Amino acid sequence: MLAHLLTISLSVWYTWRMATIKTESDSFFAAVYACVRAIPRGKVASYGAVAAMAGKPRAARAVGWALHVNPDPDGIPCYRVVNRAGRLSSAFAFGGINVQRALLERDGVGFDANGNVRREYFWWGD
Repeated sequence: MLAHLLTISLSVWYTWRMATIKTESDSFFAAVYACVRAIPRGKVASYGAVAAMAGKPRAARAVGWALHVNPDPDGIPCYRVVNRAGRLSSAFAFGGINVQRALLERDGVGFDANGNVRREYFWWGD
């Protein structure tokens, strides 16, 4: 009897927790997409900067995941997000580094000799 009650309690808790996590991630992803939409043409932001602007400064990897599942690639310019050193993503979401670079160059973003975005093109949400 006790084991059965514990199983039911655990099941209810698990269902509630999964719903909470989904709601939290949906809310965070929505914040990430809003931040990425706000990056001006000709600028980039790092995954960490987007995470901080979205309210979770230690969630840079989660920003990457949110961009990986971008529901609106035409409306959410995820190609404007780079790593903290200005390196481009090798992820297939953009079609690779060359496509991301071409999109950024079209926006007016400049690169250094190593192929990284130059620091003056970083946007910090100001």
